[in-house]
Amino acid sequence: METTNNTTGQEPKNLDIDTGHSLSAWDLVKLSLRVFRTKPTRTLLTVLGMSVGIGTVVFLVSLGYGLQYILIGNLMTSEDSLMTLEAAYPSESGKGITPDKMNEISQRTAVDAVSPVTEFSGELSAAGGAPGIIPIIRVVRPSYFKFSGITPNLGDTFNDTIPGAILSAQALKLLGLTADVSMIGEEVTGKVSYPILSTGGNEDVLISKLKIIGIITDETEPPIAFIPYSAVAREPTVLKSLLIKVHNVGFVETLRDKLETEGFLISAKIDLVNQARKITNAITVVLMVFGTAALVVSAIGMFNTMIVGFLERIYEVGVMKSLGATDGDVRNLFLMESFLIGFLGGASGIILGIGSGAIINLIMSTLSQNLGSKALTLFITPTWLILATLALSSCIGLIAGYWPARNASKLSPREAFVRK
Repeated sequence: METTNNTTGQEPKNLDIDTGHSLSAWDLVKLSLRVFRTKPTRTLLTVLGMSVGIGTVVFLVSLGYGLQYILIGNLMTSEDSLMTLEAAYPSESGKGITPDKMNEISQRTAVDAVSPVTEFSGELSAAGGAPGIIPIIRVVRPSYFKFSGITPNLGDTFNDTIPGAILSAQALKLLGLTADVSMIGEEVTGKVSYPILSTGGNEDVLISKLKIIGIITDETEPPIAFIPYSAVAREPTVLKSLLIKVHNVGFVETLRDKLETEGFLISAKIDLVNQARKITNAITVVLMVFGTAALVVSAIGMFNTMIVGFLERIYEVGVMKSLGATDGDVRNLFLMESFLIGFLGGASGIILGIGSGAIINLIMSTLSQNLGSKALTLFITPTWLILATLALSSCIGLIAGYWPARNASKLSPREAFVRK
């Protein structure tokens, strides 16, 4: 008579084996590092491939941020200049801004302060030399420099207690002088020609003796001299434009629209900054796309390496499972290996990208300073890019190792030995 142990008529249950332990994170790291000893060439080449891709991304994005810093940094010279509008009547209108109109604008709610700007031709002489014709002489108040963002490269700006003159390099050339620090302290005198609106003629107004306290060394600037109001014998009655500083950035558009309806032409530095930021952001995105293409190629190479590594280690997986390793241990081991390769590739890629940018910065700064200009920083790497790149490279490693890890965890010892 046939007997059976299944007296209840139910199917036998699978036997669950609990080993009571699993590999710790430190165990996984130590086992994962074996790949650098057993397959050093392949592993190092995979890390190198990742580092080249990551380094390309860091290098190109840093270039984009450097260009943004250079462009916007030249425009955004001060916080006050971002909250300043320049208002002027169109040249074809033949109108000039009167002091009464300036006072009326300064009383408006949104306006914090107003700085008048005048522009005339005149004659200056410096260091006891022959007089020269300066096509642009601006008679301005000290607040002009804060609102316009213009600052001399050598020396300083004048103020209410310390008057002085600021000349551009081209203006000094017209006077037969050089634009270097030796000119600071030289005395300047001359006259400026005020227009007479009623007759259409000009009136010469004397400029009292001043010392040069600032020099604009930029050769692209036109011949221009800045003179304080206190240095002219008579204050100008016709203004070329007004620098209008508002209380905060939120008032810029409202005041601009209001002044445009009154016939003014308005320019605001914040508009230039916003446009420049859009352009540089677009450039950075394009550079990032090119860098990402190199990164994708590196990621494909890493994925291929992980698959080959799995196929070569099928027998090893079978041995591990025979000795009690769980499916989770095997999966985590493969994921840890791919994570470490991705992380190390990202770290070395960041070093490669930042190092390449630093070398170019050094070369460009040296050349720029030898030519008499300021040091040039062409590559800037923000902190968030470094952290994001490390996270991205680690994720790429995990993604590349997911399929081999999944297949290895599902592999039974019997199947592993048969396939071997």
